Amino acid sequence: MIEALGLTKRYGDVLAVDDLSFRIPPGQVTGFLGPNGSGKTTTMRMILGLDRPSAGSVTVNGHRYVDLPVPMREVGAMLDARAVHPRRTAYNHLRCLARSNGIGRSRVDAVLELVGLDGAADTRAGTFSLGMAQRLGIAAALLGDPGVLILDEPANGLDPEGMHWIRGLLRDLAGEGRTVLLSSHALNEMTHIADHLIVIGRGSIVADASTEQLLKSDDTPRVLVRVADGYGESLSRAVVEAGADVRRMADGALLVSGLDSTRISALAAAGGEDISELTPQVASLEETFMRLTGAYVDYRAVAGEWR
Repeated sequence: MIEALGLTKRYGDVLAVDDLSFRIPPGQVTGFLGPNGSGKTTTMRMILGLDRPSAGSVTVNGHRYVDLPVPMREVGAMLDARAVHPRRTAYNHLRCLARSNGIGRSRVDAVLELVGLDGAADTRAGTFSLGMAQRLGIAAALLGDPGVLILDEPANGLDPEGMHWIRGLLRDLAGEGRTVLLSSHALNEMTHIADHLIVIGRGSIVADASTEQLLKSDDTPRVLVRVADGYGESLSRAVVEAGADVRRMADGALLVSGLDSTRISALAAAGGEDISELTPQVASLEETFMRLTGAYVDYRAVAGEWR
């Protein structure tokens, strides 16, 4: 269990985390989402005792992290997968961590095999790809067989097989009754991993709900439309004029947001276009995230022609 009460962090005049209160219970995967600069990593650092809160408190299993007698046996964490001495082998990196926490050699071998690095145990960490570094960071987090896991962008750099693996691993760990907190910008992947989502913007909570509830909270009608002949150019124009958004998919279909099937069908009939498909769509996590955090984005690119 992780619990924050009024957690606040200031850096001079900058309010990085603003009065956060939340509970992260065992037995589920909790996703921690927010735009760049929203305070996710700062919050994780305060949970782990790396930053001191300006106000409020955060505890793990009822205790401050710094008061845990053998932290690695209770909390496994990965904030920066590259935080490894580059000349140490994967095995020696984990062995040093294990010895400092009273963990035996057999556990080092076990986690290397678990993350798929047993064949690279004697390889220097500085030569690892980003995906391999991520696996080593996850191995370090699992070294003490902890009941709580805190992972910052654990899927970053993983290939499709790695994404499938990390999804199954985290689901299994939560199924064993562990507390799992992870941040990620891979939003579609989070739909498959996270049971619950906490979304923050500029240090404040924007949403705290189950993944299912959060997706259902976006009631904007979305419909996938296929036109029998052509690409539906006139229908696209009519949809936009009616105040909706339209996006052409890779296969030529239209994704219309803001109008229901009945209204789209009427517009198509008025324009003389035959529709072969009208399928209502559920909002994606990416769309829901953009709706929730649009007002909190600090760094926004401007679309336009490249010169």
